[in-house]
Amino acid sequence: MYIQHQGSYRQTFASETAYGEFLSSPLAPELKGTVQFYQMPYGVEVFVQVGGLPDFKKSKNGKQIGPHGFHIHEKGVCEIGDGKEPFSSAGGHWNPDGQPHGNHAGDFPVLFSNQGRARMIFFTDRFQVSDIIGKTVIIHEGPDDYQSQPSGDSGRRIACALIKKIN
Repeated sequence: MYIQHQGSYRQTFASETAYGEFLSSPLAPELKGTVQFYQMPYGVEVFVQVGGLPDFKKSKNGKQIGPHGFHIHEKGVCEIGDGKEPFSSAGGHWNPDGQPHGNHAGDFPVLFSNQGRARMIFFTDRFQVSDIIGKTVIIHEGPDDYQSQPSGDSGRRIACALIKKIN
């Protein structure tokens, strides 16, 4: 579901591009969407659009569902497994320079659900597109607190996208 941006700023100035298409889990079976990465002169522009996010609520154990943690993970594998802890195959957060959580190169802003939909564009200078090809992007069930070590206590993984280079 890659979206062409014909004649856009991104197409004109991006030197390298990558994308991922989200695979949903049993925790969010309706989730669909894409994430795209555009190498710009001073960093990377990240564009994500998803639908089918779970509604905001507090669960029985006090954990919050939504807004949704959103990160690059270290391994390029999106296997659902038994469905209880989906996408554990993607490993931990991608943290190439050994920073504490909240400052990992792969730490992104949370996704806010608007009737199940989210769309966001942000800029980062923490990596280049070539650094993340073959890694995964994970959407989590709960919010990232940007403090708990090692991964922000964002809960279970509800979607996974393998990052691929666009030719």
